[in-house]
Amino acid sequence: MDKLDSKVKIILEQMEAAGNPPMSLLTPEEVRASLDLSELAGVPEEVGKVEDRLIPGLEGEIPVRIYTPEGQGPFPVLVFYHGGGWVIGNLDTVDVPCRLLTNRANCVVVSVDYRLAPEHKFPAAINDAYAAVCWVVENASSIQADPSHVAVGGDSAGENLAAVVTLMARDKGGPSIHFQMLIYPVTNHSYHTDSYRENADGYYLTKDTMVWFWNHYLPDDDTGKHPYASPLLADDLSGLPPALVITAEFDPLRDEGESYAERLRLAGVPVEATRYNGMIHAFFWMPGVLNQGKVAIEQAANALKKAFSR
Repeated sequence: MDKLDSKVKIILEQMEAAGNPPMSLLTPEEVRASLDLSELAGVPEEVGKVEDRLIPGLEGEIPVRIYTPEGQGPFPVLVFYHGGGWVIGNLDTVDVPCRLLTNRANCVVVSVDYRLAPEHKFPAAINDAYAAVCWVVENASSIQADPSHVAVGGDSAGENLAAVVTLMARDKGGPSIHFQMLIYPVTNHSYHTDSYRENADGYYLTKDTMVWFWNHYLPDDDTGKHPYASPLLADDLSGLPPALVITAEFDPLRDEGESYAERLRLAGVPVEATRYNGMIHAFFWMPGVLNQGKVAIEQAANALKKAFSR
């Protein structure tokens, strides 16, 4: 085990000193009202254009934020799903990372404000996630995007949605997805890995919080066995797009992310997998204070550029 990064340690000490009750003891509304990582994200970078839109979903309109780089399109496009355990998070939460990816990968980024639990339980979020990527492919010209170079990505629960969207697209015969960018993914409704035991408490995301998230998201425990909830449990992962999988050492989700990367590899899917030692969950949201957050965003952007060049 490597040591916890010194800057991460300071962040955790500041969070502890604030004396806020554990997330798992609060209501979703209370957590949503108090969630603010903007100081850790840093100053939003300018991009060519930012536009908020409403796009059609199966059960109503879905808000999206579209980031377009400078220059003339069509550009490749990343459909991005924010993290937050399917319960919290919004377009503002990932505004800084989406801007950084837009500029560094020179692609359009469509950030999706899918419906949250517990008001909208599984499969609402995955239906919105899939509808969004379908809309992007069908309406690419209206957002200066290239429909033949579409990637999906996200962090944490958003990664879960991205991974599931690739399964849905394969199972439904489309749309064609070029690449998947998976940042500290949730891949299995289970709490029995070494990383859950080692990092159950004290590293921002706790086991109790993950139980709280899953309990709000799923209508019942049996649903957690469905591969569209737990993609690690899918019988077959062949035929999926190439993947980047990033994990954090001090994260309960580390092992299930790395297991998913290995399952993809064994199924013949090209995979680049990187563990960021000394890091905690959500470090991708913190490039303003964590150098490793910046490095991870650069790695993700480079992986996107490489995938889009094919």
